[in-house]
Amino acid sequence: MNMDKWIALVRDRIEELDISQEYLAERVGVSQGSVGHWLRKRRQPRVDSMNRVFVELGMPHYQVSMQLRVLGQVGEQPGRYALEDDDDDDGGQARYFVCFRYPLRQWVALGQAQAEPPDAFEQTDYMARGKAFWLTVENDTMSAASGKSVPEGARILVDDGVAAEPGKLVIARLPGKSAIFRQLAEEGGQLYLKALNNAYPTLVCEEGCEFLGVVVKMHAAL
Repeated sequence: MNMDKWIALVRDRIEELDISQEYLAERVGVSQGSVGHWLRKRRQPRVDSMNRVFVELGMPHYQVSMQLRVLGQVGEQPGRYALEDDDDDDGGQARYFVCFRYPLRQWVALGQAQAEPPDAFEQTDYMARGKAFWLTVENDTMSAASGKSVPEGARILVDDGVAAEPGKLVIARLPGKSAIFRQLAEEGGQLYLKALNNAYPTLVCEEGCEFLGVVVKMHAAL
């Protein structure tokens, strides 16, 4: 992932809040010129500045970390950003990539307000549309012998900003029940929650069925 996603997210949020670059710069504690350079991709901000921007824009669930990669390996083409304070000690032989990290949540806590900051995070290049979080698959409900399959123990990334549509893998909660992981299906205008493992029954989406998010990414267990 490159800076383009971070810039697009910040630009969209500035427009949504109808604030100026000057106002954001004051909140972050930098000059308006610095913010302008960041958003035009002329200079790359430090990690702490990027995360401070998220906080000041009301998006604390986004976190940014940096990965250093030496160029000339794995067929990469040379290229670099201009770094603040000219602190590129590798003489142009390094490039920075931006990734997001999201909290790892427990199934029993889904749908509840988080009273304390999460203890664990996992990194990905996916830029969430809503408040994303990771879950660990706890059974073989979505494990299939062939085709689409999500094994027990896999980490799945759930985005509550993605619309739940037939065919999507979703985290759903039927009235009075705990949250479950299923594929959303539709037949004759009726929505169903279908397991990929044929040993489990298909469930009807009853009135009051709540969708907590759509699964957008998987990290399989080794």
